[in-house]
Amino acid sequence: MPVLVITGTDTEVGKTVTTAAVAAAALAAGRSVAVLKAAQTGVLPDERGDADEVAWLAGPVTTDELARYPEPLAPGTAARRAGTAPVHPHEVAERAAKLATEHDLVLVEGAGGLLVRFDAAGGTLADAARLLDAPVLVVARAGLGTLNVTELTARELRRQGVELAGVAIGSWPGSPDLATRCNVADLPEVAGAPLLGTVPAGSGALPPAAFRTAAPGWLAPRLDGTWDAEAFRVRETP
Repeated sequence: MPVLVITGTDTEVGKTVTTAAVAAAALAAGRSVAVLKAAQTGVLPDERGDADEVAWLAGPVTTDELARYPEPLAPGTAARRAGTAPVHPHEVAERAAKLATEHDLVLVEGAGGLLVRFDAAGGTLADAARLLDAPVLVVARAGLGTLNVTELTARELRRQGVELAGVAIGSWPGSPDLATRCNVADLPEVAGAPLLGTVPAGSGALPPAAFRTAAPGWLAPRLDGTWDAEAFRVRETP
């Protein structure tokens, strides 16, 4: 798996912190890692972007960013309003492929959900994943409402012929309610793919050393972690 594309079911689902956890686990396993942010929005030129946040938490990764737009909008809209060139899926794929020649693992983080548009032609992260023939990790919310958007995302990936590697919960609460606990069993069922991890809420605020130590325990072995999905399901499912 030289390239893994990471998308969310929506914005603010814990995608960047999950990307950092995957990077930290891979580094702990002795792999070299690059993180490519396809399009960074809502960040000024001198501010830290998502790729920088991943490096801060995970450790020595190569960071790359194809474009940056100041307004917190969909990349295509942000590019148009800024009067600058948009990012196209083939550019994402080409940059990721180049990074893959130099690293054991390339993590391509999208912006928002799977079908957020990069350009006027309607190019999306799904198009980039298809060009790369790379699997996609879907980061989902833990609680009520997550099943519908997770299943829609999974169905769209399959419709486009893109492999769904699995689902990770981007922010697992300390005191999960009934719906959240039921979702542990329901999420992999609606997605038709395994649950590959649960990142505890607030993990992004941990000191980097603590984050790096803990990260492998949040992720399944496919993501270089030690997290046991079945044991977690038995413990949490009511």
